[in-house]
Amino acid sequence: MAVAFVAGRSFDVWAATDAKDDSAYANVSVFTRALQLIRQDYVDDKKISYHDLTYAAMKGMLAALDPHSQFMDSNDFKGMQDDTKSQFGGLGVVVSMKDGNLVIVSPMEDTPGFKAGLLPGDQILKIDGVPTEKMELNEAITKLRGNPGEKVTLTIMRPATREIKDYVIERAIIKVESVKDAKILDAELSGDYKMGYVRITQFNEPTAADLGKKLDELEAKGMQALVLDLRYNPGGLLNSAVDVCGQFVPPHTVVVSTEGRVASQKRTYPTADNTKPRPKYPVAVLINGSSASGAEIVAGALKDLNRAILVGETTFGKGSVQSVIQLPDGSALRLTTAKYYTPSKQVIHEHGVAPNILATLTPDQERQLLLARREELLSDVDKKELVGFHDTQLERAVDALKGVMIYAERTLPKDKAAKKDTAAKS
Repeated sequence: MAVAFVAGRSFDVWAATDAKDDSAYANVSVFTRALQLIRQDYVDDKKISYHDLTYAAMKGMLAALDPHSQFMDSNDFKGMQDDTKSQFGGLGVVVSMKDGNLVIVSPMEDTPGFKAGLLPGDQILKIDGVPTEKMELNEAITKLRGNPGEKVTLTIMRPATREIKDYVIERAIIKVESVKDAKILDAELSGDYKMGYVRITQFNEPTAADLGKKLDELEAKGMQALVLDLRYNPGGLLNSAVDVCGQFVPPHTVVVSTEGRVASQKRTYPTADNTKPRPKYPVAVLINGSSASGAEIVAGALKDLNRAILVGETTFGKGSVQSVIQLPDGSALRLTTAKYYTPSKQVIHEHGVAPNILATLTPDQERQLLLARREELLSDVDKKELVGFHDTQLERAVDALKGVMIYAERTLPKDKAAKKDTAAKS
């Protein structure tokens, strides 16, 4: 042991641990010594409780692993549990860390964030004046949440325009309706075919059941093909995504698998055996760069199983599994333990799911699409912006389905084609 002198004081300098020594004892002893020195010499005695120092160390340790692993104190853990319920307090924006920036993945519809005009891809620079540059994800989420009626100021940078603007938004109870806009498309768009359309905004507990009811209604109206819109869907519950796949593929079909370092993380997720059988009508799935997690599982499965054509843009690329492990004091670890794989063993994480048919929207078209989803709330100025707007991705999906159906008709055996023609005329 040597002694170093700094500003008139002496400090113990312990012999350096071999950098290659990765044993638990050697490295924990370094941590313990650092903890002792902080408690002994740090200037502010209000910041050196064992509790605070240990929590800070664990936050840093988990944050250093990847953007989705995190340490949660008891309040953060409770907030995470609330996310799986039907409602919670906040702004209604799904956020993630991307390239070191706090980014809005998607604003949930009919929420304060959506109504304020926040867009996918917006970077949150400040929350109530506090920079987010060095903020951990769970800390940012805590700051975004709050009691209904309270206001929060977000400083937003929009990458498409480089514009920086403050948004003052009032928090509210967020009620999540996950299945929306189920309808038969206008004949002006779909032509001679009855094409259904339904949009899933995220995957929560009742999503698959709600989707089943909407499909029942559309099938009763004579639906011959379906457009399933997963654009701006940030994901949600894994089991819900698997159950949604079960609406389109046979029972016991593996739609996603996980693999990690340990054997327990190697799992397959098949569809349930009690899902109502449905006609095998053609399906097109709309995706974009804000389709994440559960949306990528559904899109990847239906693509790999040749059950749907994907139209749009490559998805977000959030395909890792986070296991939540509660600790004895009520805190918890949210730890990335595995990655998701599509049925053909394609990795989703950091790659995303590519469409069969590439169809892009300009930033202006994306803004118009999101404006159209809240048209009843728009000012006259915003409504004028929608004049002449066409959802070109939806149009490409409809065209693809028409092609599939025309081809199917041409390849039908003559007896079946005759029966189909007779049924059409009756």
